[in-house]
Amino acid sequence: MGNLGYRTWSDILVALRSQAPELTRPWFSTLEPLDLDHGVIRVGVATAAHHEYLSNQCQTAFNRAAQSVTGRLVTVEFAPPTQPRPDERPLSFEEGADDLLLDRDYTFENFVTGPENRLAHAACVAVAESPGEVYNPLFIHGAVGLGKTHLLQAVCHQIHARNHGSGKVAYLSCETFTNHYVEAIERGAVHKFRQHYRHMDVLIIDDIQFLAAREQSREEFFHTYNTLYQSHRQIILSADEPPNGIPSLEDRLVSRFNWGLVARIDLPCLETRMAIVRKKAGLRCADLPEDVVHHIAATVHSNTRELEGALTRVLATAQQYGGAVTLDIARQALGDLGPARSRQISIIDIMEVVSEHFSIRLADLQGKRRNRSVAFPRQVCMRLARILTSLSFEEIGGYFGGRDHTTVLHADRTIGELCSQNVELQQTLDDLTAKLRQRLA
Repeated sequence: MGNLGYRTWSDILVALRSQAPELTRPWFSTLEPLDLDHGVIRVGVATAAHHEYLSNQCQTAFNRAAQSVTGRLVTVEFAPPTQPRPDERPLSFEEGADDLLLDRDYTFENFVTGPENRLAHAACVAVAESPGEVYNPLFIHGAVGLGKTHLLQAVCHQIHARNHGSGKVAYLSCETFTNHYVEAIERGAVHKFRQHYRHMDVLIIDDIQFLAAREQSREEFFHTYNTLYQSHRQIILSADEPPNGIPSLEDRLVSRFNWGLVARIDLPCLETRMAIVRKKAGLRCADLPEDVVHHIAATVHSNTRELEGALTRVLATAQQYGGAVTLDIARQALGDLGPARSRQISIIDIMEVVSEHFSIRLADLQGKRRNRSVAFPRQVCMRLARILTSLSFEEIGGYFGGRDHTTVLHADRTIGELCSQNVELQQTLDDLTAKLRQRLA
C-alpha cells in the first residue's frame, strides 16, 4: 500500500471529524486506504451510494484533513466499488418466508357466518374460486378479532387445494412486505423484489393500514398494485378501517382500494356469538350444554378471539374440578368479566353518523374543503371524538386529511363554546351521541 500507513489514515479520519464533523458518517470506518502514488491517496469505497456522497460532498474536507496530517500537498481520490462481495444468503422473500404460516383451522368450513360478516365471507369464497375475475381488489375491514385473518387464510387454503399446491400466492403482513423491500434496497436486490411480487397470481396483505406511515414502501406498493391489477391478478387487502378511514393514506391508494369491493365485518350478534362458541367447542371435541353456550356468548360481546379465550377458561376450570362443564362452572370461570360489554365507539362510527345527519359525504369530512357546510360537521366530528374516544388531538387530526392537533383543539373549543350558548346545538350533539350508543348496543 505505498508508504501510507494505516496509522496515518486513522489520523486523517480523526482530523476530518475535528474539522468537518457535519460531514462525518459512521461508515467512514469501512473506508480502506489503497495506496499513495504521486501525491494521490486512493481510498476504496464499499458502495456506489457512499462513493457518490464522498465525491460530491467530502472531497475538499478530506484533502484538507490529509494535508494537515501528512504536511504535504496531497489529494484524496475515492475509488468506486469494482465488484461487490457476493452475499450468498437467499433473500427472505426467495426463501418463501413472505408467506405467513397458515392455521389449518382457518378454513371456510370452520368460519361461522352471520349477518355481520356474510358479505365478506361470500366475497372471499368467490375470489378463491375465480381469482382476478370478481371483486378485484377485495378490501375487508373490521375491528381486531372479528375474522379478517381467518377469511384471508381460508382463501389461501382454498386456492392451494384447487391448484394442488401450484400457483403463485403470497400471503403476508404489511410489516413483512415493508421489511422485504428494505432488505432488497440494502442488498441491491430491488429488481428481484419486483420480479417476485409483481408476478404473483394472488397477493394478500393483512393490516395494510400500516402502509400509510411508510413512504418508500408505499410508493413501491403503489406500482406493484398497478402491475398486478393491470394483469388481472387477484389482490386482497385487510385493515382495521375502510380505505377512507385510514389516517394519512394517499388519495391515489384510497381510490384504488375502492375500485373493487369493500366489505365490512361488524361485531357478532348474540346468535352469531353462540354459533362461534359451538364451532370452537366442536373443534376441541368439547360438548357444551346450551345454557353454557348462551352464558359465554352473553358475557363476551367483543370479538371471536375473546370468545375463544372465554371458552378456554371455562374448559380449564371444568378440568380443574374434574367434572362436566356446567352453568355454575361457566359462571365461576367468567365471573370477573362482569356484565356483557360493548365495543368502544370509534371515530369512523362518529364520522358515519355525523355525515348521515348533515347529509354530506364521508369523503368531504376528510377532504380539503373549508366551506361551512363541510367545516362545521367536521368540527362536530372532532368534538365528539374528543368526548367519546381516547384518541389524542394529533390522532384525531390524522382521520381528517392529516390536519394538525391545533386544528382539532380549535374545533373542540369552538363547538364546546357554541354548545354552552346554543341549547339546540347541544341537543344535536346529545342526539348524535345517543344514536352512536344505540348503534353499538
